[in-house]
Amino acid sequence: MSERLVVIGGVAAGMSAAAKAKRTNPNLEVIAFEKSHYVSYGACGLPYYLAGWIDDVERLVARTPEKFAKQGVTALVRHEVVEVDYEGRRVRVAALDEGREFWQPFDYLVVSTGARPVVPELDGADLPGVYTLRQPEDGVAIREALAGVERTVIIGAGYVGLEVAEAFRAQGKQVTLIELQDRVLPAADPEVSELVLAELQKNGVEVLTGVRVEGFGGNGRLQTVRTSAGEVPAELALLSVGIRPNAELARSFGVATGPTGAIAVDAELRTNLPRVWAAGDVAESAHLITGEPYWLPLGDVANKHGRTAGTVIGGKKAAFKGVVGSAITKVFDVSVSFTGLTEAAAKRAGFAAKSVWIKSADRAHYYPNPHPFHVKLVYEEGSGRLLGAQLVGHSNDALRIDALATLLHQRGTVEDLRALDLAYAPPFSPVWDPLLVAANQAK
Repeated sequence: MSERLVVIGGVAAGMSAAAKAKRTNPNLEVIAFEKSHYVSYGACGLPYYLAGWIDDVERLVARTPEKFAKQGVTALVRHEVVEVDYEGRRVRVAALDEGREFWQPFDYLVVSTGARPVVPELDGADLPGVYTLRQPEDGVAIREALAGVERTVIIGAGYVGLEVAEAFRAQGKQVTLIELQDRVLPAADPEVSELVLAELQKNGVEVLTGVRVEGFGGNGRLQTVRTSAGEVPAELALLSVGIRPNAELARSFGVATGPTGAIAVDAELRTNLPRVWAAGDVAESAHLITGEPYWLPLGDVANKHGRTAGTVIGGKKAAFKGVVGSAITKVFDVSVSFTGLTEAAAKRAGFAAKSVWIKSADRAHYYPNPHPFHVKLVYEEGSGRLLGAQLVGHSNDALRIDALATLLHQRGTVEDLRALDLAYAPPFSPVWDPLLVAANQAK
């Protein structure tokens, strides 16, 4: 009799684990339960769907349940696991569209329940017109609502808030962006935030920083957002103030969480319970610079988590070594990327951190249409060990961050960066690439 793997949550990590486990061990029975209408979708594409650049939300779906079935994986949508009987090796599943429940036995279990938006307890937060953005269904509802409104408010100026601000402007809407901290993109260092703020204002986004949202008002529907700076008219508001790992179900049957609030796992994505793995936005990773548990809820990390867990469950060796915190986002014509620690985070972690901040260009000065390119390097005084970097450029220029992420994985130094043989041609870089200019200044 074949053994059975049950996967709770069928998006990036869950379906990567399911598919990889089945490929590794074809005799394994694999069943994944997903409470939304879709599996294996790219939530990172939702802002671009809202902008109208993607015509159908289903284009964000990488593979359907039918495609998984051809691989021997059963993926059931609108099925929510509501209880885990760990001792009995079974899960209780609610078939949401059928109004029934049933128990499903398992031999191995993957918890990939993801994360959920933070919804502050504010008066009027349940009014029609107030939204969060996490699943395709959210994107469909917001895009439909956008057609009938003019004034929008986005609460939170992190990655998603910035991307949605651009999306709403692309749809011709008035946009007010409200951030509690004293600057936009507060995860970055101040030099980067200033450039992002200028780009937002250049494109017609009203930005209110250091402002607290206190509630929502309206007669049966959203009409105003009440803030510490007064009322802001709004017909649609997006709450984008962060996410939290959906770890409650796991904790209910004894799975341990770590200091970040996400599930603690080892390099094989195993939890503290035998035969139980966790992967994706619900699980921690190791940070390769600090050595501490870290929560990085991004799609590429989730896929790697799932692939690692699936390989191990299928009977082969695999390990997820950790992350350095790489990320990239687009804000109108500016691209912003990060890897490693910011200067502030490096100092909090106890490093004797120093930094350089340079302005260069993305191509030779004589080549048509050069754009400014900014580099911030954070490094350890004395050893010169690279600790982090932030880049602000145009279009795809900020993908240079991948070279710096590679150095971080190898514990590289500023001197190692200076020695890199980087590609050069006038349409792509000055003869001294901006990364090398920054390294020379640091040295």
